[in-house]
Amino acid sequence: MTTQTIVQQFPNITILTNEPLSHYTYTKTGGPADFLAFPTSKEEVQSLINFCQKSGLEWICLGNASNLIVRDGGIKDVVIMLTQMKQVIIHNTTIVAESGAKLIDVTYDALKHDLTGLEFACGIPGSIGGAAYMNAGAYGGELADVFYSAEVILEDGSIKTFYKEDMAFSYRHSIIQTLKGIVLSVTFHLEKGQHTAIKEKMDELTYLRESKQPLEYPSCGSVFKRPEGYFTGKLIQDAGLQGYMIGGAQISEKHAGFIVNINKATATDYITLIQYIQDIILDKFHVSLETEVRIIGRKQKV
Repeated sequence: MTTQTIVQQFPNITILTNEPLSHYTYTKTGGPADFLAFPTSKEEVQSLINFCQKSGLEWICLGNASNLIVRDGGIKDVVIMLTQMKQVIIHNTTIVAESGAKLIDVTYDALKHDLTGLEFACGIPGSIGGAAYMNAGAYGGELADVFYSAEVILEDGSIKTFYKEDMAFSYRHSIIQTLKGIVLSVTFHLEKGQHTAIKEKMDELTYLRESKQPLEYPSCGSVFKRPEGYFTGKLIQDAGLQGYMIGGAQISEKHAGFIVNINKATATDYITLIQYIQDIILDKFHVSLETEVRIIGRKQKV
């Protein structure tokens, strides 16, 4: 597939070629995408997927690239990025948000309309689609608590509505992870609340996040899922690993559950450090740490 062919096929979609994904990931790491497409509507997403199917091209969708590591070899064929699909519609106590809208922004939209239920998410940096994909959560809340439905495009290009009972939500999991599909939009059902109380809760959670998390450095957020009966950060601290570095990637000195890019880290630095942490924690405490961060892409050619 030539660059000219795919660009000519979609004259109204911005498509970049051999584009470094480090420009988009929150870790500031990752190799290039062969083609990086920015659709602005579900029809354009559908057209891209149908084209890939007919042309034998692989495709993958990225949200806000916040809880993500792209390997240094980049991603083959077509990457679909939904950051241009960010419309939010609010009617009474219902919010319909397109997949590319930032979850943080939607929490503040809810605040403006005195809607309660999304306060827990006011510091989560992902997109709406990514949040539904992984049932994002923090401070005792998770997306499943306020989720009503999602419009999803499946691998064959068909579009289907998934309701809460269809999503198989669990800790950092939804059925979308086992289906190759793309969340196009999400509908939330919230409740009317008191503006001052909602804002106070959001301010409190924002303070907690800013005081405890290393927001001053690029990172992929919380790296590992919480193992049952343990706190990941404490395990890493107790193993004496806080501050440990591989290349430019460091286990944060502020919060041991985060890995930060402090000196031009590569994705390989990140992945090697993740594997090192898993090995040490398994050896010392017999606890298997499962990654929360999604790791995708090709290994760098030697």
